[in-house]
Amino acid sequence: MTHFVDFRNVWLAYNQELLAQGTFAVEDITLQIGEGEFIAIVGPSGCGKSTFMKLTTGLNMPSRGTIHIDGQPVTGPLKISGMAFQAPSLLPWRSTLHNVLLPLEIVEPYRSTFRARRDEYVDKARRLLQSVGLGGYEDKYPWQLSGGMQQRASICRALVHEPKMLLLDEPFGALDAFTREELWCAMRDLQAAQKFNVILVTHDLRESVFLADTVYVMSKSPGRIVVRRDIDLPRPRDLEVTYSSHFIGIVHELRGHIGAMRQPVGAGAGAAP
Repeated sequence: MTHFVDFRNVWLAYNQELLAQGTFAVEDITLQIGEGEFIAIVGPSGCGKSTFMKLTTGLNMPSRGTIHIDGQPVTGPLKISGMAFQAPSLLPWRSTLHNVLLPLEIVEPYRSTFRARRDEYVDKARRLLQSVGLGGYEDKYPWQLSGGMQQRASICRALVHEPKMLLLDEPFGALDAFTREELWCAMRDLQAAQKFNVILVTHDLRESVFLADTVYVMSKSPGRIVVRRDIDLPRPRDLEVTYSSHFIGIVHELRGHIGAMRQPVGAGAGAAP
C-alpha cells in the first residue's frame, strides 16, 4: 500500500524556549497512512490531537523528524487538503450554495478560471449539496438552516475543490445524537464514493469505530501514539453494526486504553481511595 501520509519520528515544541527546555506538545510520532485510508485520532483532552492535525496540514512545522504527504515533504500549508471543524463557520451573508463555492473563488487553479467556468462549478456544488441531502436548500442562508444542515454545508465546502485529504476536527461534536449519526452515514458515503483520505479527530469512540479503518490512541501531553487499532468491521457499514457485540467490544477496548491514561499516578489496585 502506498503511504499517503508518512510521519517519521516527529516531535513538536511550540517555540524555541520550550524546545530548549525539552517541553514538547507531541513527541516521537511515527505512523503511515495508506492512500484512501480513513483514520481517527482519539485520546484525552489536551493530548495533542489538534496539534497532530496542524502538523499534517503544514500549519506547524516539526521541531524534529519529517513529514511527507502524497510523496512530498511538508514545508508549509498544503493546498491538497480540506478542513471542517466543530463550528461550521459559514459566512452569514452568503447563501448555502455560495458558501460552498467559496474555495473555488479563492483556491488555485479554480480561482483563475472561476468566472469562465462558473456554471460548471455551480453545477458541481449543487450536486455535492444534493449528495448530502441539501438539495433545495441552496438559496437558504446559514441562519435558516439547522445545526446539522450547516455542518453538511461546511463539509461540502471542504470538499468542493476535490482535495486529496479531508481533515475533520470534532465536526459532529455539537450535534444531537440522531443528527450526528445521520452525518456519520453522509461522511461514510462521500468517502466511499470519492476515496479521499480522511483524518478525524474526535472524542466520540463510537464515531471513530464506525467511520475509521484505523483508530490511533494518543497519550496525555506530551502526546504520542500509544495504541494502533485496526477496525476489522466489513464495509459498507450501517448503523446496525453499532449494536453488535464486536463493535461494542472495540469501543470498550479503546475506552479502557484512554481510561488507564486518565488515572492519577498511584491509582489502581492497592491504591488508597
